Amino acid sequence: MNGEKRPERPDWWIYRGTGRPLDGATLADLLPPAPPWRAFDGGPLPDEDVVPPDEGEATRRLGSEHRLITRHVDSHEIDMVNAALYLRRPLLVTGRPGSGKSSLAYRVARELRLGRVLRWPITSHTTLRAGLYAYDAIGRAQAAAGTRSAARNGDQEPPIGEYVRLGDLGTVFLPRRLPRVLLIDELDKSEADLPNDLLSLFEDGEFVIPELARMRSRTREVEVFTADPGMTTTIVDGRVRCVAFPFVVITSNGDRDFPPAFLRRCLRLEIQDPDVEQLAAMVAAHALDPGDAHRSRIIEEFVSRSEAFGGLPIDKLLEAIYLATSGAYHDEGDSWPRLVDALWRQLNSVVP
Repeated sequence: MNGEKRPERPDWWIYRGTGRPLDGATLADLLPPAPPWRAFDGGPLPDEDVVPPDEGEATRRLGSEHRLITRHVDSHEIDMVNAALYLRRPLLVTGRPGSGKSSLAYRVARELRLGRVLRWPITSHTTLRAGLYAYDAIGRAQAAAGTRSAARNGDQEPPIGEYVRLGDLGTVFLPRRLPRVLLIDELDKSEADLPNDLLSLFEDGEFVIPELARMRSRTREVEVFTADPGMTTTIVDGRVRCVAFPFVVITSNGDRDFPPAFLRRCLRLEIQDPDVEQLAAMVAAHALDPGDAHRSRIIEEFVSRSEAFGGLPIDKLLEAIYLATSGAYHDEGDSWPRLVDALWRQLNSVVP
């Protein structure tokens, strides 16, 4: 936002896009109940509903001093984030590569104190089941074969839960009082069926693990691993159903169209390329300051080059600023222009 007039800060905003974690309140204090058609009754809630802390990923992506003052924020972006929170709907974020789509999930998690972001990167081979859970049937069969002789003496087979691990997508739907944040990164890389495969999960907020459901007559409760390092959870009757619908950010580079049924279940946000002022704030957030004159000159050159090339990833600017802080920047000579040209080369260009 380039104008001097600061945007209004509506009372209904919970997320304000400043990068400042909530102070003196929690999301549970501020977020109203879900609409009746988006309320979920999963459970049981864990005895200790502790959100795994961020492990430094937000700092790596956003900077250790990520502070955006009011004039730097995009009020439309904040409207859509808050709408997704209120309506318990996924947020489909489109924009050019490198425009900061993925960072939005980490900004929301940091500001609302929602802990570690779960990230599900998409490839052309990604399946829904792989995102929900993995079951090591071969490993369990091998372990069972190795204990057959012991079983004759009354020992039991290895618990099935030792061979089940929830994926990032499955973990985010575990019942909790506050929503977890999930980043589904680059959904447009998926096979054509994956967006449709997600419809039931987004609508019902639950899924079943058949391998555990088949055992519910013998063992209703099974402890399994989650996608959070070193953590486990108890699954009852092979069914996972959320209490608080997760805050889901789905990114797309716009390389393909999604089915209408999928789009109806999402809110949509197009991320604009950051302007000079926003880029300067991002650079400052990463504690990169080669001097105001040099920094401003590099940022302006980056914006100009990005417009000419149809978009450049923001990390390319951070790399140039970092090299400048290391002494590579010189006003005279050909060394710096050649270095910048190599860093900011058009991404689809053919290297001779």
